[in-house]
Amino acid sequence: MTYASAHPDTDVGPRWWRLAAYGLLGLPLAMAALPVYVHVAAYYSALHGVALAQLGWVLFGARLLDTLQDPLQGHVIDRLRGGVARWMMAGGAILALAFAGIWQPPASGTVAAIWLGVMLVLAYCAHSMLNIAYLTWGAGLTGSGAQRSKDRLSAAAWREGAGLAGLVVASVIPATVMAGEPARIPASMALYSVAFAVLLMVALALLLKLAPAWPRPNPQADDWRCALRRMASNRGFVRLLLPYLLNACSVSLPATLALFFIRDQLQAAELAGAFLGCYFIAAACGLPLWTALARRIGVLACWRIGMALAIASFAGASLLGAGDVLPYFAICIGAGAALGADLAMPPVLLAELLGAGEAAGAYYGVFTLLGKLALALSGLALPVLAALGYRPGIAGSTALVLVYAAVPCLLKLLAMASLRAPSPAPLPIARYRSSP
Repeated sequence: MTYASAHPDTDVGPRWWRLAAYGLLGLPLAMAALPVYVHVAAYYSALHGVALAQLGWVLFGARLLDTLQDPLQGHVIDRLRGGVARWMMAGGAILALAFAGIWQPPASGTVAAIWLGVMLVLAYCAHSMLNIAYLTWGAGLTGSGAQRSKDRLSAAAWREGAGLAGLVVASVIPATVMAGEPARIPASMALYSVAFAVLLMVALALLLKLAPAWPRPNPQADDWRCALRRMASNRGFVRLLLPYLLNACSVSLPATLALFFIRDQLQAAELAGAFLGCYFIAAACGLPLWTALARRIGVLACWRIGMALAIASFAGASLLGAGDVLPYFAICIGAGAALGADLAMPPVLLAELLGAGEAAGAYYGVFTLLGKLALALSGLALPVLAALGYRPGIAGSTALVLVYAAVPCLLKLLAMASLRAPSPAPLPIARYRSSP
């Protein structure tokens, strides 16, 4: 299979269907990511007898190892010439197999924990192979300055819109499966894994054949030390790292604990799929609005507004108790709408901070490293909660409420306070026609 290299760009940018072909891969990537980050802990705790503290350390270790590879992968991707198709297809095959393996451990207890650690490392590695190349592809769209900015924002809208559709699927189906008869869960997750693998290969084929051309290799990417020096000297990028990490922690922490909160604090385990689906549907509906707003006021200002909305929406979660279903649905809608800004704005903001000739893959490798570091740190919430006396299945835990609801709001406030990078120029006002 050859990569997309014969699609000429016009003066008005790539046609919408080429951007749609680019964005579709976001759907299967999200279908795999959400169950791994949200459902794995509850799955191995309830069905395979892995202790909560042991499970937390496995998640932390696997995610921490995963963070170390991302800058290296970004550097390798910057040097890819004709090998992007082989790189991405190999990543897709490994991800499909590892994702299926996660849900089929050969035993319970410690053996299951070890199996989970190995499968997670493989899945994370493969997901990085795809995701960093995918983000680099979108950042490399060509054209004039103003048109390039609009194309990047439109490509991000397609990518994150497809990703949100994948998150809706991944929130409803696995949650429904997990709420069913325990004996049938592994077989049902095997079917889900097959469907994911098929969608992944179809999306990869469309990306490689129909999307705008893969960016030309960057000659400056041949020396990784040069790339590090350029990143360190990019003040806007350096200033963006701390708020990005804090914001990622504010999102990953409640994602890790959501099912425990829904089951034990709200005592509404049967509605877990509905809650998650509502959250991601709200994000999908809000994404075109955030994109249009970013065209008018700038990407950075738009992201700040999204953060403020997330805090205002999620602050009330710490006050909820058993049976507070409707208020939690309202929180899911508000926080989900804010998620669209968290997903779409940072990659576009980073692309706007890159100068001509920059090695984009290395930059996005650092971005994904920070995102995975946030996920690794969120895994430590499980042993912390265990040390504070929380036990899965026991209602009324103050520690669970504070860690799930209050701490993320504090982290989001710190992210807003540290977001001081210069705002890029507002994008030209244009009718938004390329969102899904």
